[in-house]
Amino acid sequence: MTQLIENNEQLACVNLKVVKDGEVLPSVILKDGTHVQTGTVATMLHNVALYNRGERGQVEEELRLAVPTLIKVGLFELFSVNEWIEGENPGRRFVGKCAKDYLHK
Repeated sequence: MTQLIENNEQLACVNLKVVKDGEVLPSVILKDGTHVQTGTVATMLHNVALYNRGERGQVEEELRLAVPTLIKVGLFELFSVNEWIEGENPGRRFVGKCAKDYLHK
């Protein structure tokens, strides 16, 4: 049975900000049947850089939107949520806090 990560279509639109105009990033199906949007990690890195330069609002919402996919693809198995939060990078810390909130809801 296939599952769709919440807000996958909205995330697909956000992820277009890191590709050339006219390019489209596909959704892929993981072995467990979950659909995830490609480009999410690249867009998250881009948004972390924007966050670190002082951008908030939409950038924060886009980072929150990416969290379910980032969890699903194993990003927080590479570096734990606490490692993200404890780091010196403000954008990375924000993503870690969003992931922690998401996992505890």
